[in-house]
Amino acid sequence: MSKHGKILVAMSGGVDSSVVAMMLNEEGYEVIGITMKTWDYESVGGSKKETGCCSLDSINDARQMAVDKGFHHMIIDLRDEFGDAIIDNFVQEYLAGRTPNPCVLCNTHIKWEALLKRADQLDCELIATGHYATIRQENGRYVVGMGKDQLKDQSYVLWGVSQENLARTILPLGQYIKSDIKQMALDSGYKELANKSESYEICFVPDNDYRGLLKRKVPGLEERVNGGDFVSVSGEVIGSHQGYPFYTIGQRKGLGKAFGDPMYVTKIDPNTNTVTLGGLTDLEKKTMYVRDMNWIKRDGISGKMDVLTKIRYKDRGTMCTIEPEGDLIKVIFHGVASAIAPGQSAVFYEGSDVLGGGVICNDAPKG
Repeated sequence: MSKHGKILVAMSGGVDSSVVAMMLNEEGYEVIGITMKTWDYESVGGSKKETGCCSLDSINDARQMAVDKGFHHMIIDLRDEFGDAIIDNFVQEYLAGRTPNPCVLCNTHIKWEALLKRADQLDCELIATGHYATIRQENGRYVVGMGKDQLKDQSYVLWGVSQENLARTILPLGQYIKSDIKQMALDSGYKELANKSESYEICFVPDNDYRGLLKRKVPGLEERVNGGDFVSVSGEVIGSHQGYPFYTIGQRKGLGKAFGDPMYVTKIDPNTNTVTLGGLTDLEKKTMYVRDMNWIKRDGISGKMDVLTKIRYKDRGTMCTIEPEGDLIKVIFHGVASAIAPGQSAVFYEGSDVLGGGVICNDAPKG
């Protein structure tokens, strides 16, 4: 009989999740490790050797930890679910002229749901992951907070997880910094694991070439969209491009044309296949709108509130005032925010706590 009961631990084969499993096992939990096979390179049209969390090497590393420590380990195949929900959405968002955030979608609709489904089948009350963030209970709600390691903090990608799912989740790494976790692995004799390189690309785009993925997933796309117009912020045609899905807001390099002064992508119009270019100041905005909100610390807001808003994962954040406007949240920055990309996540922070988050809209509400 275990000291704390059964817990299902998501194990990618990396040092973070492996140390989580090792820690909880040593604390007296009956650990069951689970590795989720969410994709393979062949399924997205590639032929290179797989790397990262879904590779055979990573699966074997997770399994070896379980063997060494004497707890159960299992592998589940989520490729069909992942492909339908994540990869297809990724492609459709680019075709709509937006910049998707697949990690948030995966956490919200695939990983947590898959983990809790298996947890129920295995009589595990709790699940654990290797995210650098915290969860605590306050005023009847489960609150996600920033991790101690500000360089590794992953609270941004957890804004979409429901209260029901947060209630059954623990995040042991929230109180540690990365160097602590590496040292734990070294102290336990896992030198190779501690020194394992990390991948910062999207898991199903391991070569970091999302344009190649779009071309493979949508036959004929390149021919269909090639030759659209680059236009200036004043509407003047200043060149041609390779197709609107192959550009992102804020992009400077890879435009395929020299313009003299530095130029950045400031707007993408899929209906006309035009990409607007401007200077650095043309990327700056004072307002934006956010849809599909999920509230974490509070059950919504009724009026104006000052918060810190992050518009991308590594964003330091910008102070702003938020307020409801119909089904959307209007964001008024106290200064300016640069390179706001529709489709990306906007996450609102009250101090170090996640107030809530949503998806950045293309335009203001009509009417």
